[in-house]
Amino acid sequence: MGVVGAAMMASVPADAAASTLGAAAQQSGRYFGTAISAGKLGDSQYTTIANREFDMITAENEMKINATEPNQNQFNFTNGDRIYNWAVQNGKRVRGHTLAWHSQQPGWMEAMSGSALRQAMINHINGVVNHYKGKIYAWDVVNEAFADGNSGGRRDSNLQRTGNDWIEVAFRTARAADPAAKLCYNDYNIDNWSWAKTQAVYNMVRDFKSRGVPIDCVGLQSHFNSQSAYNSNYRTTISSFAALGVDVQITELDIQGGSAQTYAAVTNDCLAVPRCNGITVWGVRDSDSWLGANTTPLLFDSSGNKKAAYNSVLNALNSASPNPTPTPTVTPTVTPTPGTGGQIRGVASGRCVDVPNSSTTDGTQVQLWDCHTNPNQQWTYTSAQELRVYGNKCLDAAGTANGVKAQIYACHGGNNQKWRLNSDGSIASVQSGLCLDAANTGTANGTLIQLYSCHGGNNQKWTRS
Repeated sequence: MGVVGAAMMASVPADAAASTLGAAAQQSGRYFGTAISAGKLGDSQYTTIANREFDMITAENEMKINATEPNQNQFNFTNGDRIYNWAVQNGKRVRGHTLAWHSQQPGWMEAMSGSALRQAMINHINGVVNHYKGKIYAWDVVNEAFADGNSGGRRDSNLQRTGNDWIEVAFRTARAADPAAKLCYNDYNIDNWSWAKTQAVYNMVRDFKSRGVPIDCVGLQSHFNSQSAYNSNYRTTISSFAALGVDVQITELDIQGGSAQTYAAVTNDCLAVPRCNGITVWGVRDSDSWLGANTTPLLFDSSGNKKAAYNSVLNALNSASPNPTPTPTVTPTVTPTPGTGGQIRGVASGRCVDVPNSSTTDGTQVQLWDCHTNPNQQWTYTSAQELRVYGNKCLDAAGTANGVKAQIYACHGGNNQKWRLNSDGSIASVQSGLCLDAANTGTANGTLIQLYSCHGGNNQKWTRS
């Protein structure tokens, strides 16, 4: 395996040699994440590796049903918040895992059935998603709802027995609770395109898309072992789901035995499909794996050393071509060059979009102010369609109605933080379609910036330096 890693290292282009997994993935517009356990946040080796290498975090167990609602209608986010706060304080995004699942239910939910259980599921989704509203990149809304084997049917569970539409209800509930988060269906043994379980999930997603059920992504857990081995049709699976109009995320990757070749193949399969957003490995070191350290399934050994599989993944990421992203159509005065900062100047006022008093507090509404070169007026338009200030805060739509504030908030990848720079000089929210607007057609210092129906007025037109 060491020879394989060394051979791949030699092929890395000289101009694309990021030294960590997260940075290497970002070169193609993707992420590389890991699952984190709150109980290990005091382990300095663990947190050092996780902080250095990964840019997307999933709570291993702390956002599951039994952790977040141990007693009915009594929510507990202590450990979930510990992981979330650690992630964002270290500049990382967070995947939410998981809202509706037959397993790891608290005893009170296990004992329920019928309409009472259905309502309890809805209440749980609302309670958890509302707590993290605007903060989570993607939710695994429903987890593992299909049966193993060749039946192609649903798993028999208390949730399934509430009615076959329970998955649809869960997705609609989650969308209403947080319109900005990507909503994913997540499952294992749906990696092999020829398997009945894979086809059953594919058919559900196709049905959902045809009927307008809100689903944004499919999570392939990708726990590869002798019973569920990596197959070369994995890329077909990823591209087939993507062709339905959903993103694909590899959500819980581990490979028993830690084959460097297989890790490279999985990574390259994701990189080959533009809608494969990123990869999460299920644990940091072998000793952290739910499978046991003896299965050696991860990228770092139990002593925290990089394995051959690590090198093979890093080299694959570094060799990737940039992931194509939609290019906004803009006027010559609004040139959205990713990675460069500049002012956003109002056409009507000649004043710039400004963070009042150079605040870094989430929720601070932006305003018009005399243009200057200080950091609170320097906005970077990214390849993810974000407008970033200070490097880690994003211009954020506080809602989808006329008059909601345009504010700064920790970047999380939601559609309420994505903006289209239009050819007429307007800047529109990807989430709502509303335009960035100087309130009441104001032009004075301190005029607040809001979202409003696009109308072509000069108080909705902007140029960028």
